[in-house]
Amino acid sequence: MSPRFRGTTVLTVRRWGVVAMGADGQITCGHSIVKPDAVKIRRLLDGQILVGFAGAGADAFALLERFEAKLKDFPGNMPRAAIELVKEWRTDRVLRNLRAMLATADTSHTLLITGTGEVLQPPDGILGIGSGGNYAVAAAKALFAHTDLSAAQIVRQALEIAASIDVYTNTCITVEELPCDR
Repeated sequence: MSPRFRGTTVLTVRRWGVVAMGADGQITCGHSIVKPDAVKIRRLLDGQILVGFAGAGADAFALLERFEAKLKDFPGNMPRAAIELVKEWRTDRVLRNLRAMLATADTSHTLLITGTGEVLQPPDGILGIGSGGNYAVAAAKALFAHTDLSAAQIVRQALEIAASIDVYTNTCITVEELPCDR
């Protein structure tokens, strides 16, 4: 059996008219860090959509391309594009074997898109995926409730906290922002 590639923590937070998405940069193979500074967030549709990914890199890029095509098919309707992607993902024999998750955000929505057929929107606008995702979400919820930090500051600090707990997460953090409706 070949060594398993691991890593990724992606976090999204909405606050005060801004949505911020951040990710660490670590890629791990077996017991070794093979890349400390990978960029796991992409802007789609001329910067209108933020997408972070967790899982197998090639699988994630295949899904990103398909998701961008769905966004073009349903302009201005990210939830519909996500649902159409999931339908295709679940029914296509090749796509169904892709191992990745997408965290997406536009001006109005934050969505988790999975290969098991889910398109989920967190009620509080805080979403985390990947090996350190739950740690980052817990930290973000506490920072959101008990500080006046901006969305980007919460994302960065929560990812730093996750990196101090999860061995597959590092502090080489990228954060992107978009103005949002809520």
